[in-house]
Formats: sequence, C-alpha cells, structure tokens
Amino acid sequence: MNASKKIVPISFEFFPPNTPVGDEKLKTVVQELGACQPEFFSVTYGAGGSTREKTLHTVTAIAQAGFEAAPHLSCVGSTRQGLGDILATYRAQKIRRIVALRGDLPSGTATAGEFRYASELVRFIRETQGSDWRIEVAAYPEYHPGERYARRDLQHYVDKVKAGADSAITQFFFNPDAYFHFVDETRKLGADVPVVPGIMPFHNFAKIAQFAARDGIEIPRWVALKMEGFMDDAASIRAFGLDVVTRLCEKLIAGGAPGIHFYTMNQSALTLELCRRLGLAPKD
Repeated sequence: MNASKKIVPISFEFFPPNTPVGDEKLKTVVQELGACQPEFFSVTYGAGGSTREKTLHTVTAIAQAGFEAAPHLSCVGSTRQGLGDILATYRAQKIRRIVALRGDLPSGTATAGEFRYASELVRFIRETQGSDWRIEVAAYPEYHPGERYARRDLQHYVDKVKAGADSAITQFFFNPDAYFHFVDETRKLGADVPVVPGIMPFHNFAKIAQFAARDGIEIPRWVALKMEGFMDDAASIRAFGLDVVTRLCEKLIAGGAPGIHFYTMNQSALTLELCRRLGLAPKD
C-alpha cells in the first residue's frame, strides 16, 4: 500500500538523547520513520522539567528536519511563570502542538508547585495561548496506576477534555478490550475527542515487563510465558513480538481507532516493520 493511502494517521514518540552520539542516531531514526509520513513526532519531558533544554533541542531539530514536533510538557512542580516562558519559547519556534501532562516530581522534591492536575495545565494553555494550539493529553485504558478508583480516573480524563484538550494518546497496553471499553465509558461522560492508542513494540521484553508491572499494565499471561520460554533467542522474541503487536494494531484499526501512536524507544527497525505490515509505510 502506498503511504499516501494510509488507513489511519500515525505518530512516533522519542525521548531526548543524552549524548551527541544519541543526537546523531536520532536524526537517522527521524528520517527513517519520516518516510511513513507521520502526523507528528512527540518528545518526552523529564520529571519536573528535568530534560527541559534537551526536549527543546530535540523538538527544534525535528522541526528543522521538516516534521511537526509535539513536546511533552508536565506541570507538577512548576509555576505559571515558568510554564508561560516555556510556551513562549515554543511559540517563537512556531511549535503549536503540545502533549500536556501532570507529570511527576523529581526524587527528593517536596513542593508540588502551582498546578495539581493536567486539566489545570490544559486550561492554562487555553487561557494564555488561545485556540491555535493542538493539545494532546494522556489516557489510561487500564486506569492510572496512582488512582484507586476507576470512576475517579475517568473523571480526571473528562476534566482534561472539558478544559480544552483536542485529543488523547493512551498509555501503552496489550488488551484491545480495555481500550474500546475506555473509549465507550468516556464518551458516555461527554468526552468525545479522538483517543489514539499508544503502542509499544517489544524492543526489550524484560524492560517492557518492568514498565508494565510498575504502571499496572496487563501483559497477557500466554504472551509473557512464551517470551520467557524463548530465553536468549533474540530472533524468536522479535518475530513473536511483531506478530503479537501487529494483531493488536489490526484489531484497533478494525475497531475504529483514529490513529496509532508508537513508542519507539528512539529506534526505528521494529516500528518500521510494524508500519509495513499494517500498510502504513511505503514499500521498499
């Protein structure tokens, strides 16, 4: 399938590299994934703004390469003045898309700053920047790991939408039913913006299993057992992981997902292969 006939929009997420070598590698990854004509590339933002300058540097490089860039921006531990300065910097760079998050405080930090919830950040952006920004927010199909009650987590999400969010990107997941249930439940509560599923290829099963355990994400038992059974057989792990994630994406697309957002871990190979399998990338 030609890239101009993509079934759904796609986007890719990076984290800011820590070294000049990482910067150079990411430039190559951006060009490789750019061949898929993504809607945008997003760039993460460390706890309490700990990667603020690196995020700006990475976003600027992506924009200069000719692609739309969407920096993450978290509000916990921040002030209105500080966030206003960051938004002014992005405006000067002609960046008008942002992923607005609550975020976490850096370890050892006591003060939460002037913002408590992501909905407050969304409202702040709308009040100070106007309507010419595209605001993405986070969604948790299996519910936020820090929230005890599902209903309360749904309400936090609805509050973000009502504050002015344009669309949402989910935490990664492997259970499509959780995604479709989340979309149905939030629409009943009046939040009808597009909810784009976040997809994590199996770059490293041990690390992804660690992320999943930390964030309350279910990896199907049969998938975990097969992965563990492959031991150090990297080729089998890669092939099986691609099959699992391809089927997940196919179910999501068939069910009406408005896009796919890939968590790339600053690598291109697995994500490119998934896009090819889904008909979302140009043929070689």
